[in-house]
Amino acid sequence: VQTFVCGASYCPWEQCGHFRAASSLYMVSDQKLKGYFFLTPPLYFIPDLLPPGVCSLLNPAAIYANNEISLGDVEIYGFDYDYTLAQYSNLLHSMIFNTARDILIEQFKYPEGLRKYEYIPGFAIRGLHYDVHKSLLMKIDAFHYVQLGTAYQGLKPVPDEEVIEMYGGTQHIPLYQMSDFYGKGPSIKQFMDIFSLPEMTLLSSVTDYFMTHNIEYDQVHLYKDISDAIKDVHVKGMMYKWIEKDMEKYILHGDETYAVLNRLVNHNKKLFLITNSPFSFVDKGMKHMVGKNWRDLFDMVIVQADKPNFFTDRRKPFRKMDEKGSLHWDKISKLEKGKIYKQGNLFDFLRLTGWRGSKVLYFGDHLYSDLADLMLRHGWRTGAIVPELETEIRIINTEQYMHSLTWQQALTGLLERMQMYQDAESRQVLLEWMKERQEIRSLSKNLFNPQFGSIFRTFHNPTYFSRRLIRFSDIYMASISCLLNYDVNFTFYPRRTPLQHEAPLWMDQLCTGCMKTPFLEEMVHIR
Repeated sequence: VQTFVCGASYCPWEQCGHFRAASSLYMVSDQKLKGYFFLTPPLYFIPDLLPPGVCSLLNPAAIYANNEISLGDVEIYGFDYDYTLAQYSNLLHSMIFNTARDILIEQFKYPEGLRKYEYIPGFAIRGLHYDVHKSLLMKIDAFHYVQLGTAYQGLKPVPDEEVIEMYGGTQHIPLYQMSDFYGKGPSIKQFMDIFSLPEMTLLSSVTDYFMTHNIEYDQVHLYKDISDAIKDVHVKGMMYKWIEKDMEKYILHGDETYAVLNRLVNHNKKLFLITNSPFSFVDKGMKHMVGKNWRDLFDMVIVQADKPNFFTDRRKPFRKMDEKGSLHWDKISKLEKGKIYKQGNLFDFLRLTGWRGSKVLYFGDHLYSDLADLMLRHGWRTGAIVPELETEIRIINTEQYMHSLTWQQALTGLLERMQMYQDAESRQVLLEWMKERQEIRSLSKNLFNPQFGSIFRTFHNPTYFSRRLIRFSDIYMASISCLLNYDVNFTFYPRRTPLQHEAPLWMDQLCTGCMKTPFLEEMVHIR
């Protein structure tokens, strides 16, 4: 057996008769190549291609660390409410969509024909960007490039060449256009909230109606009207009424929320709640999940906090509330256990509590509104709640995904190593590899979401959402119930992942079957 193009003198693929039978093997006459080219659809793969112990299944109930953090050092736990303590069913998205659509028709006088549009579960994903002036919903990677194949006007994809033309011959979106610190640029907005899924779908549906019927419209007006309609659903309390009316239908995993909070209190941890939601809504939800005495668990409850302004604006003082929602006029000189406070600001919170630095761990679902300021300006530890993580990990664990990823990595390595061979026969093989690699990338993307793929990755780069997740959170997980799987003194150690100049020692060779990593066979059982 000669040296193979993967770079190893021994390659386990060659030993597998099943693999050889299922493959299309190309022997290139140019002796400089000294080996075989493999072209194989991922569906023909067999488990032998995955080195034993290397591709272990991921746990969707695990907590994943971006930064080393010891829970033993954490004395105070803080929580957001919506999509942190309270997880909601997807039925809520349909209600938000339908109500905002009807507001557009009845109050903003949009065409009656919009009523035929219903919410499309799974159309959009969190973290997408919307170009207001182009009515373009798109996925952008960590380097500010649009992922081709993931740009939509209305409900239809925009061809790649048109997207490039829209941005002056490039896929790149400059930073000044994209966003300020909180994801809001002059013309491009990033949707980071789970509640924004129905908003994105409504934007796409209304745009689809106008484009299908050749109706001229002002794109800025469209965006503002839909934003206002969605805001009405929240500000006027419609969403709160739906949830309060049928909590069994809309609130998920309430017993797990109780278990987490009760366990922390039993280990002498202090708890506080900072939420933008009104007290009456939070009170009913917490009574449903935790019990009528839920406030006994918390040292502080702050509602209608107006995050992210709560973390940056010193002007709003705390006001005490009673259970009926009436505000007291007295000056707040201390924050008392069992009391309810409205608005306020973090600077007064720190002054009155003395809770500072890494002994505080705060959990929230919105990377900008909940976590960014706390980590970057105030040194708190942060935990991001990412409900989509559970579904994505289950997809990653499928045999189809693992085989697709393995073969994609192999093809990428082959293309990189063999691109210098430019004779006609070699170029033909390289073109076929490139085509097959693109097909596999599209297949892998579609496993997550046919329109936009994974919220964490473009084809190979991290998404803009993923970059912010790493920057603004010490740990992240699918729900706070994941805390139940760890001791209260557990230390999270982030795995050493390779920088690009370190990569040859890492997974590139493992995933192309090359067992070059030092001591791999001896170490593989550790994982």
